[in-house]
Amino acid sequence: MKKLLYPVLFIVILFFNCTSNDNPIDEIQLDDKLYFPPLNSNTWETISISSLGWNENEFKPLLNYLEEKNTKGFIILYNGKIVVERYMNQHDSEKLWYWASAGKTLTTAISGIAQNEGFININNKVSDYLGTGWTSATLQKENLITCKNLLSMDSGLDDSLGDNVSKENLKYKADAGSRWAYHNVYVKMQDVISQATNIPWSTYFNSKLKDKIGMNGAWIKNNDFNVYWSNTRSMARFGLMISANGKWENTQIVPEAFLSEATNTSQDINKAYGYMWWLNGKSSFRLPASQIEFQGDLISNAPNDMYAALGKNDQKIYIAPSKKLVIVRMGNSASDINFARSDFDNELWAKLNAFITE
Repeated sequence: MKKLLYPVLFIVILFFNCTSNDNPIDEIQLDDKLYFPPLNSNTWETISISSLGWNENEFKPLLNYLEEKNTKGFIILYNGKIVVERYMNQHDSEKLWYWASAGKTLTTAISGIAQNEGFININNKVSDYLGTGWTSATLQKENLITCKNLLSMDSGLDDSLGDNVSKENLKYKADAGSRWAYHNVYVKMQDVISQATNIPWSTYFNSKLKDKIGMNGAWIKNNDFNVYWSNTRSMARFGLMISANGKWENTQIVPEAFLSEATNTSQDINKAYGYMWWLNGKSSFRLPASQIEFQGDLISNAPNDMYAALGKNDQKIYIAPSKKLVIVRMGNSASDINFARSDFDNELWAKLNAFITE
C-alpha cells in the first residue's frame, strides 16, 4: 500500500506545481511575447508556416499572385517574427523602394514625438509655427487651420490645384474641419516640426525614429514631394513598432495615447481616416480626388480592426492586431495607377484569408 501511495503523492504534488504561477503555461506565454529584431543587424527570427497551422496549399498561389501583380518586396510578420519574406520582379532585400503616401504615417509618428517633447501642439494653428501668410487664404480663414487639420486631411484648402504647396497654390475652399480632401499640404507638418525644433526634418527624423528602430533609407525630394525610400524590412520594422503601440522593445518611441488617436477616426467626414492612417471596419469611407462617400468597409476582406498605411501604386503596410499580423508590400502598381486604396487590397486579402487560417 505504501509503495502505491508515494507515486500518487508525487503526481499530486507535480500537478499543483505545474498549475502554480510559475507553471510551464506561463513559459509558453513568454514564448509568444512580441519579438523585435536587433538594431543594426540582418538577424530576424522566423517562424514556420506549418507551426502556425496555416494552409500551405495556398502559399504558392499567393506568391504567384503577388508576382503577377508587379510586387517587388513582400513580408508577413506574425508576432514580430518573419513568416514570409519574398523578393521578385528584379528586386532584392537590399534594394530601396519608395513608400509614396504610405510614408505619410512617418510624418504622423514624428508629429507625435515632437508633441510629446513639447515642441508642438497639434491643436495649435499652423501659423503659430510657420508664421501668417503661408497660404493665400485670408488671415481669418488661415488661422482656422491647425496642425491636426493637416494630419486629418481636412484643412479646407483647394485640393484641385495640384500638389505644389507654395503660398500661391494653397487657396481657400472651405473652412478647416468642414471638408475632407486628400492633399499634399500635409507636408507642411514637416516644416512645422523643423521650425519648432530648429532641427532639419531629416536629422530629427533619423535621431527620433529611424535610428531607434534600425531602419535604413532616406527622404528624397522629388518636385513637390518629399518621399521616403528604404528596403522592405525597414518598412516592416516601422509597421512592427506601430503594432506594438509605439514601442520598440522597452522603449516608447511614439506616445501610445497619440498613436491611439492617430489610428482612430480623426474627424466626422471620412470615418476611415485617422492621422494619415487608413482604418478598416468603419461604416463608410472616402477616397482621394473624390467627394463621394462610399458605404461599408474600406477593405471588406480584411479584419475589421485592420489599419493601414497606403501609398501610390500599391505600397502597403497592413496592421491587424487581432491576427498579430504586420504585412508589407512594395512594388509597382498591381493594375491601374492609384493613390491609396485599390481593388488590389481586397483581392490580396482574399488570398491572405485562404492562406492564413486559424
